[in-house]
Amino acid sequence: MNALPLDKYNWAVSYQMSLSTNLEKLWYIISSPSNLEFFHPFCAKNPVIQWPGLNSIDEVHYYNGKVYKRNFILWEDLKGYDLLIGEEDGETSLVSWRIEDLGKDKSSLQITVYPHIFNTHSKVVDLIPFFLFIKPKLKKYLFQVIHGLDWHIKEGQKIPKNHFGNHSWFSDNSKI
Repeated sequence: MNALPLDKYNWAVSYQMSLSTNLEKLWYIISSPSNLEFFHPFCAKNPVIQWPGLNSIDEVHYYNGKVYKRNFILWEDLKGYDLLIGEEDGETSLVSWRIEDLGKDKSSLQITVYPHIFNTHSKVVDLIPFFLFIKPKLKKYLFQVIHGLDWHIKEGQKIPKNHFGNHSWFSDNSKI
């Protein structure tokens, strides 16, 4: 896969999990249009603007009302994709989805996020807020998203809202 525009970011947060499905099925799920609607516990809807492949664009409408646009800057079938995500005309974070075959009916997904907040300026200034606030919240979020995918694979159903608990960044806390 091609090099990413990583020079903008100081640090990344990753979460990886083995899943009980083969690589082809995992790829089918994560590369389908509006895929987040099936396994993302904080996604109210995931409308597609352009799909599939490189230069795909979709939106993530979170339960708290936030809307982020995802612009796919790299797409490699059965391996993964990279995207820039953020509010319209706002700062963007870089997100990398990578899948790997682990043998018979086993595969893994790793999501790595290079967030823009407290991560694109001075390392000295950003160090404490990033590691005390951003990294733990983002790690919890990635855990919830990937476990949502695992739940969807096992149950064959759409993930319930806030299935693994709420998240202060994306849940509509007034309606939980």
